[in-house]
Amino acid sequence: MAKNYSEDVSGINWKQFYKQVLVLIIPMALQNLINVGVTAADVFMLGLVGETALSGASLAGQIQFVMTLVFMGVTSGATVLTAQYWGKGDCRTIEKILGMAFRIAFLVALFFAAAAFCIPDMLMRIYSSEPEVIQEGVKYLRIVGVSYLLMAFTQIYLNIMRSIEKVVIATVVYSVSLLVNIFINAVLIFGLFGMPKLGIVGAAIGTLAARVVEAAIVFWYATVKNKIVKIHIRDLFTTDKLLMGDFLMYSLPVVLNELMWGLGSSANTAVIGHLGSAAVAANSVAQVARQLATVVAFGICNATAIYLGKTIGEQRFEDAKVYGRKFIKLSLIAGCIGGGLILIAAPIANAVMALTPEAQSYLTFMFFVMSYFTVAQALNTTLVVGVFRSGGDTKFGLALDVGTMWGCSILLGALAAFVFHAPVQIVYMLLMSDEIIKLPITLKRFYGYKWIKDVTRDTGQPHKISI
Repeated sequence: MAKNYSEDVSGINWKQFYKQVLVLIIPMALQNLINVGVTAADVFMLGLVGETALSGASLAGQIQFVMTLVFMGVTSGATVLTAQYWGKGDCRTIEKILGMAFRIAFLVALFFAAAAFCIPDMLMRIYSSEPEVIQEGVKYLRIVGVSYLLMAFTQIYLNIMRSIEKVVIATVVYSVSLLVNIFINAVLIFGLFGMPKLGIVGAAIGTLAARVVEAAIVFWYATVKNKIVKIHIRDLFTTDKLLMGDFLMYSLPVVLNELMWGLGSSANTAVIGHLGSAAVAANSVAQVARQLATVVAFGICNATAIYLGKTIGEQRFEDAKVYGRKFIKLSLIAGCIGGGLILIAAPIANAVMALTPEAQSYLTFMFFVMSYFTVAQALNTTLVVGVFRSGGDTKFGLALDVGTMWGCSILLGALAAFVFHAPVQIVYMLLMSDEIIKLPITLKRFYGYKWIKDVTRDTGQPHKISI
């Protein structure tokens, strides 16, 4: 018999809830911070070199960004299943899902790596019309493209481990990766210790070296340390048809969702890229500030997907509603703190970065826009990626992003930039309006509770987890 809201509240051990959630949030927030730190290291060091190098690396990074979003779509779709199977204690099915995710990710990475090596000029021209910026980006792409296959292995594995509450390994991997990246960046960008001064090429080599280290640590953990969910070569080549059907049903909308959102963000960058290197450089810094300000919010989002997925897998549907409300409050608090930090950081960023006066004026305005954008994004991401996907509601996010980004913010921003030739500030505000438009729609969806659904099958596997 279903319990009502008041019974749920009185029956939940909130002290245990917060303890379990913090165990998930803290390592994942640290992982997000470290991941942003890798990007921030490139931005900061190349910002000291000059706007052209900074803009080239930033725009070249859009290729990896789109690829990473496909990986996120694959793993987020897989998490819809793995988190609920984890709640049932069915580890063998999780191993099969891991194999399917690897297969798709390796094919995607191969495509992007080939494009980065063979047609880097064409890729860069999507984002910029300035020859100097394109030339710098080509140098970066041809080196970093080699790392894409390594990223397919590392990101898929670590993200699926998150869904079964194994979050510490990713913190270790990305911590070591950050140190490697910063050290090699500093040595090769600026020519320390007698090494050649390579500029943007040094940043690319540093990123590649960090990816090699990540993959090596993950391979050791997966083959030696992890005794619960293992990688089986046969799962890369064999297919459980029923499970593949479920995987595609819930993963494909998420992959398309992440891809459409990523292409939308990339389209924003392309519009800004054609407004000049000053706008590109300022946006590069503003995006890093946003990423830093949302590390806790995205940790909450990931924790939401894991915790609610497990709760739904355990058939505790009413508890999932109450937990969902609590996660919304936590994300709002995190978003407000992040937005405040962005406002505080604006004058500091302008003082530190070697930007032109024009770029500095853009940066101040962009930081203001990012301050309220961050609050809305924290709430929307927790709801769409955390809450809705945990219950198998994966199609809603796809429709939402296509409607609000491609039908509103990107369209309006592009018209403002290329038809009406509006100032950069107006264009930027329109491009960043999608999260504000989404907010009332996502809240309405949450309180309708149509997102709660058990998506698992009875596979006949044991429902106890031996750790």
